[in-house]
Amino acid sequence: QVQLVESGGGLVQPGGSLRLSCAASGNIFSINFMGWYRQAPGKARELVAGISSIGITKYADSVKGRFTISRDNAKNTVYLQMNSLKPEDTAVYYCNVARRDGTVLSWGQGTQVTVSS
Repeated sequence: QVQLVESGGGLVQPGGSLRLSCAASGNIFSINFMGWYRQAPGKARELVAGISSIGITKYADSVKGRFTISRDNAKNTVYLQMNSLKPEDTAVYYCNVARRDGTVLSWGQGTQVTVSS
């Protein structure tokens, strides 16, 4: 099993920045994909950004140019740097890890990000 511990959420004004972190432990050798999803009230959970073990990244169109995903394989940690935040970025953000074949290994507990003046 893989355990995930998230940190870094909070309240920020529009235009501000936050950095989310997610540290994995346990059976980390099976991890290929690390990513961040979010879910706003009344909406479906959506992929925000993901990164493979060799550093290939993908982003939702709504966050391209504002968010940057990175990972430190030595620390088994994935980061999400969020800049130029907008009120519509408000959601619970979940860390996710998966095998190469897409099998989900674990979800984080979620961290609230609120963008408001």
